[in-house]
Amino acid sequence: MNIINDIKPISYLKSHAADVLNQINDTHRPVIITQNGEPKAVLQDPESFENMRNAIGILKLISQGEDDLKKGDISSQEEIFVNIEKKIKEK
Repeated sequence: MNIINDIKPISYLKSHAADVLNQINDTHRPVIITQNGEPKAVLQDPESFENMRNAIGILKLISQGEDDLKKGDISSQEEIFVNIEKKIKEK
């Protein structure tokens, strides 16, 4: 992957929007849009965006679980199932 090919000035985007959209959907690589030589935006295909959001969500859950482990805030599988069964019976 050559990131240099994925950096485009905003003027290129204005005149080649369809080409840029085809590129990101074909390659699944984001395109960085610059303005006055500075990166200002990232364009990404919807599938890659959704995959990234899902990955971030999973990483957050893992991080929260690690924090709970460090604090000792854990329950055994058996305790969890007993509590679930109690709540079901209460309803």
